[in-house]
Amino acid sequence: MFIATLLANPARSDLDALVAAAARTATGGGALRWLAPGLAAEFPLPALPQSLPEVQTDLRARGFDLCVQPDGQRRRKVLLADMDSTMIEQECIDELADMAGVGPRVAEVTARAMNGELDFEEALIARVALLQGLPEAVIARVLEERITFTPGGRALVATMRSNGAFCLLVSGGFTAFTAVVAQRLGFHEHRANTLIVEGGRLAGRVARPILGREAKRAALDEVAAARGLGPADVLAVGDGANDLAMLSRAGMGVALHAKPVVAEQCALRVDHGDLTALLYLQGYAASEFVSG
Repeated sequence: MFIATLLANPARSDLDALVAAAARTATGGGALRWLAPGLAAEFPLPALPQSLPEVQTDLRARGFDLCVQPDGQRRRKVLLADMDSTMIEQECIDELADMAGVGPRVAEVTARAMNGELDFEEALIARVALLQGLPEAVIARVLEERITFTPGGRALVATMRSNGAFCLLVSGGFTAFTAVVAQRLGFHEHRANTLIVEGGRLAGRVARPILGREAKRAALDEVAAARGLGPADVLAVGDGANDLAMLSRAGMGVALHAKPVVAEQCALRVDHGDLTALLYLQGYAASEFVSG
């Protein structure tokens, strides 16, 4: 048995009975359960229909996400979340680079690394080198002036925490940012890379070992095991190539507004919904959300 979750873009909230009925008919689904009017609904599937990829593609083109997963206990006990372009709407290193006057050069490398075209660690080292000499105080300016939170993030963390989940922010970015983002969104813990500062300026180097793709997967195993849990109990969310290891390892791995190479490899992809989509995927109704 499977469960299909139908999601709309919250900016439009245009999921109606006609769209839902058409999705059910096309996939052979059962009775509809509304999770939030205009936003989210779910229905059971006795089996995966051959038409599923075609139906998903059609709905995606119309601005809806149709996510299908095995039915059962969907409420996860661990949240493992990427930061850049996931819990926040920016890439922090790109914003620092813009302040340093090397924005286009760094942004190009970031895009290629997130698409899996470059080795993550080598790309990070090269980008950080271009930040050498930037005043450390710029970090606080970027946080206050340029960083915005992805809609639904506070509700996601608060709701999962209130239901007993452990929430970890894990990033290939920098602790100077994750410390603030984790505190503001309510995460229990954060892990990231550390920028080396000398004399109040960025040294153009990052402390070793570098937290990248495999470190994220290892963090998933470590955090789960420390709580007597396994990978199946984890919900992981990310958007870049360095997230693929943790997304494939987690019991529920969600590619959120992800790069094409990532979205294509994940069974659960959300292209139109915000972070509350991760709650709907766990079977939470909007009436059960906790304000962050």
